[in-house]
Amino acid sequence: MSDAIVFNAETRERAGKGAARATRRSGRVPAVIYGDKKEPVLISLEPVQLNKEMNRRGFFSHLYDVKVGKDTHKVLVRDLQLDPVTDIPLHVDFMRPSKGEKITVEVTINFINEEDSPGLKYGGVLNVVRHAVELSCVPTAIPESIEIDLAGLEVGDSIHISSVKLPEGAEPTITDRDFTIATIAAPTVSKAADTEEEVTEGEEGEEEAD
Repeated sequence: MSDAIVFNAETRERAGKGAARATRRSGRVPAVIYGDKKEPVLISLEPVQLNKEMNRRGFFSHLYDVKVGKDTHKVLVRDLQLDPVTDIPLHVDFMRPSKGEKITVEVTINFINEEDSPGLKYGGVLNVVRHAVELSCVPTAIPESIEIDLAGLEVGDSIHISSVKLPEGAEPTITDRDFTIATIAAPTVSKAADTEEEVTEGEEGEEEAD
C-alpha cells in the first residue's frame, strides 16, 4: 500500500441540499465522513486537489487522510456524485473503516512487460477478461493496483488469480473458482490476412522489378 495522501478539509455546520448548494457556490465540494461507530462529520474539500485525485488510478481503493482541524480521519472514498453534464464533483462520501475490519474494494490491474512476452511480440493479442479484481482486505493491506508481469508468456497462456501475488491480509471475494484475468490469444483473422496481403504485395513488387 502506498503512503496516504492528505486532504485538508473544512467543517460544514449544516446538512441538506440547500447547505450543499451554498458550499458549492462558495467554490468548495461538500462531503461527509461516516463509519467506525462514530458521528458523521460534515466537511468541504478544495476542488483542485479532489479533481487531481479523481483522475488517479485507484481513487476508490486508496486510503486517504482527511485532516479536519486537529483531527485526522483515515478514510476510503465510498461514493462520488458528479454533475451529469459537466462531470464536476458534487458530493463525496468517505468511510472510516473500523480497526481490523475487512472491507471490499475493487483494485485495478496493471499489466507490465508486454514487450517481453514472446506471444505478444509475434502477433498475439492480450485479451483482458478483468480490468479490476474485487478484494476483501483490511485497510492497511489495500494495494494501489495489482501488477501482472507478462514477461515470458506465449500465445495460449492464461493468467489466473491463483498466479497473482496479493498483499498479506488481502484475498479475492470470488473463492469458489480460479478465475481468469487475461489470456494471450492467437492473432486475429484480420491481422493474419493483413500480413498475408503484405507478403503478396511484396512478391508482386519483386516480380514487377524482374
